[in-house]
Amino acid sequence: MTNKIDRRKFLLAGSALGLTSGITENIKAKSTTVITGNIKPVVVSSYNGYTMKNGGKLNCVETAFKKITQGEDVLDALIAGVNIVELDPLDASVGYGGRPNAEGIVQLDSCCMHGPKKQAGGVGALEGVKTPSLVAKAVMESTDHHLITGKGAQNFAQNMGFKIEDDLNTEESRKMWLNWKRRIDPNHYLDPKKRSTAGHNAALEMIKEGLIPENEYYGTINCNGINSNGDLCGVTTTSGLAWKMPGRIGDSPILGAGLYVDGNHGAAGSTGRGEANLFGLCSYLVVEELRRGKHPKDAGMTALKRIKENTIELRLLNKRNLPNFNVNFYIIDKLGRYAGVAMYTKASNEDKNYAICTENGSKLVPVEPLLSGNAN
Repeated sequence: MTNKIDRRKFLLAGSALGLTSGITENIKAKSTTVITGNIKPVVVSSYNGYTMKNGGKLNCVETAFKKITQGEDVLDALIAGVNIVELDPLDASVGYGGRPNAEGIVQLDSCCMHGPKKQAGGVGALEGVKTPSLVAKAVMESTDHHLITGKGAQNFAQNMGFKIEDDLNTEESRKMWLNWKRRIDPNHYLDPKKRSTAGHNAALEMIKEGLIPENEYYGTINCNGINSNGDLCGVTTTSGLAWKMPGRIGDSPILGAGLYVDGNHGAAGSTGRGEANLFGLCSYLVVEELRRGKHPKDAGMTALKRIKENTIELRLLNKRNLPNFNVNFYIIDKLGRYAGVAMYTKASNEDKNYAICTENGSKLVPVEPLLSGNAN
């Protein structure tokens, strides 16, 4: 005998299902297992993923989100997004026009990770290529290595068909480097401690005078994304610490530090003081916390607390005996939940916010700070 379904009962049943779906989502939110095809795509990045457009209509996170929702590979979409920032001469912390090292040469770092493929690639101290993220992807796809640096990275890039520029400085980046250079001993033959102090103090003076934003002293963009199938990827790219020692490589191209992606659990990337992040491989720590079921915000806070615990040198502490620098993490888990956390929310808008893009468009969202006040 065939049962007839009453339309009113069917609608009521549908309403009940809608109510229970919220409960189901809460259950899912506590689990690291999720059915594919049921995720809301999202892209998160540092603030410059929202502010920089390189003369175009779309910013980094909008570009990446559009490509993801059109069915493109998540990593390809994210790299297309950060390429906008790398090529924009107005962003002085990434790619073309990035802050040069102490000798006036722009050296770039980048790495990328593909969650579903379990693959990664990176480059460090790369000279002459405006888009190091694409070279990092080539390392991932065309070699058996995870990281190539210096002249070897440039040779590899040239062999792969990338154009090698003579100089990645813009007029503005060179002007600021010369300003910095004139403030310290021009011969650079100081006692190592005095030299380091002189260079750092000169940079702080320029920040206080408003010549450069504080966030551009450290630089970097991290961008992570997930599609409706739960495919997670990430990319980080930077010109590194402003006026760094030649050959210095920070956290950005190092797997587990500037970026870590586990396709089964989540993605995390960082900006801020690279050496502090490197010491604890904190992006890896964040993802391990996601593996244990932590919410992205809580996972990020664990990493920030670890950095705080590891910061004991007096030169790295402020008057409150707390870290005198900032570190930020941008995080997405397998469920599509996301967060942006920071050691502090400083005075500038850039430090207070991170970028997201969802089906509702892109916007800047306040980061969650571990500590009150600022780093001073």
